[in-house]
Amino acid sequence: VTADPAWPQADWSLSVGVQAANAMLDSPRIAVRPSPNVVQTYKGARWADNAPDLLQTAVVEAFEDSGRIDSVRRVGSGSVRGDYGLWLEVRQFESVYDGATPQAVIEVQARLVKLRGGGLVATRRFRTAVAGRTPEVDDMVAAFGEAMSALGTDVVGWTLTEGARTEATAPKAP
Repeated sequence: VTADPAWPQADWSLSVGVQAANAMLDSPRIAVRPSPNVVQTYKGARWADNAPDLLQTAVVEAFEDSGRIDSVRRVGSGSVRGDYGLWLEVRQFESVYDGATPQAVIEVQARLVKLRGGGLVATRRFRTAVAGRTPEVDDMVAAFGEAMSALGTDVVGWTLTEGARTEATAPKAP
């Protein structure tokens, strides 16, 4: 991710958690939607990890690469730490056929929460679709890479902006 000069610099920390909206997405199998009401998987093809973990890694790396936040970490098995929590629910992470060439579609519902009693700051749905060059698995994997990069850029910019807005309106300690 290349930082947009308009993005604010964050002096707060962030924990990023990602979960799947359904069991089909919480899998290393690559989901394919050949028609609107059918979900299948590419035969013999698997991700290195499940979709939520892949997305969590991509988003954390996007924040790190932006250079706009000093502390970002994954929500893992330990306690949640940080000033803010970014919770992403994966709604789509699949190849969708809507013509001759499928699109890699990633959709997440994002919730930014101020931890330690601050509550919900903002919520937004992000959706990115990138057409594969061909329907071949390798080309679709490349399209997913582009889609994750675009989604990461959008999520980072939104999170930094919403966090800065919240920090600017928060009462200051004496």
